Order: sequence, then C-alpha cells, then structure tokens
Amino acid sequence: MQRSATARKPRASSQARITVILAAARALLAEQGVANLSIYSVAERAAIPASSVYHFFASVPALLEGLTADIHAAFRASLQAPITHAELRDWRDLSRIVEQRMLDIYAADPAARQLILAQHGLTEVTQADRQHDIELGRLMQVLFERHFELPALPDDVDVFALAMELGDRVYARSVQLHGNITPRLAEEGMRVFDAYLGLYLPPYLPKRGAAL
Repeated sequence: MQRSATARKPRASSQARITVILAAARALLAEQGVANLSIYSVAERAAIPASSVYHFFASVPALLEGLTADIHAAFRASLQAPITHAELRDWRDLSRIVEQRMLDIYAADPAARQLILAQHGLTEVTQADRQHDIELGRLMQVLFERHFELPALPDDVDVFALAMELGDRVYARSVQLHGNITPRLAEEGMRVFDAYLGLYLPPYLPKRGAAL
C-alpha cells in the first residue's frame, strides 16, 4: 500500500530548515521563556523569512508542539541507551538510572524545563506532552521487562507514565521556586517515582538471568 503524503518524512532540505527553526526556538525559550516567543522572533533568530517558519509551523503552539516532540526524542533515546544488566541489584536501581538520565536532559536543556515543567498555560503543548508521556511510559515498561519479571499490571492505568508524571510534578515545583531542579528536589522526585511504582511492583522483583 502506498503511504499518503502526510505520512512521508520531510525531504532533507525541509528537515534541515525545521532543525534550524527548532534550534532558534530552543535558544529563545532559554533566554526569554514562552511568553515572549513569536514566529517573527524565531525567524529573526534563525535568519530566515517569517514565511518560511509559517510554512512548517502555522502558529506558536504548533511550533512549541514540534519542539516538545524534539525534546521527547531525547527522552526516548535515554530509555533506549544501553544499561548493564549485571549492575542492577533490584528494580529501584533501574528506576534511578532512568530518572537520572531524564534529570540530566532537564539540566542541560532549559527549553525542556520551560515546556514541560514551567507553567505556561498552553493547552496544545500540555496535551502533546501527555501523549508523549504515554509513549515514554510504554517504552519504560518494556525496559523494565527486559531486566525483571514484572507482575500483572492494570490495563486501564499507564503505571509507568503516571510514575513519570508524578516525578515531574516535583521537578516542576523546583523550577517554579528556584528556576532549576535542585539536588534536594531531584531526590524527592525520584522518591515519588519509586513510591508510585512500589504500589504495583513488589520490593523484591525477580531479576532475569540475562536481559531480554
């Protein structure tokens, strides 16, 4: 079956232009926050016509949704990066590795903190973030299943996605109070993550003999 035009990946030249636009938006978010972002400021920073930005992103929310997807690609990559099975004593070791990798992304990317943790009131971005969280939660469950024998989990609740969102609430509180994620609240966020997972995962979850 031939795929529709909307399903095709952008051509190399278009993808390069999108990369430039998102990089400009990322830099402006880090400097000025969401409230001061506009298509024209992004175009000026990217040194391209505003019409070129509008060609790929019809509005600021659409641009921010694109940037949110870009940020979540980094989170996906962190879940897919290698983990040494032999170094895991129990599932909490794995959860700490996963959360620390995500904290490292937040620490290195002010735009990630602005879009996912700061209060901006943009419904489109919030909805896009939640949809990406569901995908990340499923990837996280697959990762845990590679290393541990998981018990039966509920079908009507995305346990790993909710654990991640609850941890993010603590990180968001830190960003609101301090402008970044402090070591103290980073630890609290990881404790919240573990505590919620602990409602569904027993303290001593059987570890696989080798990663799947």
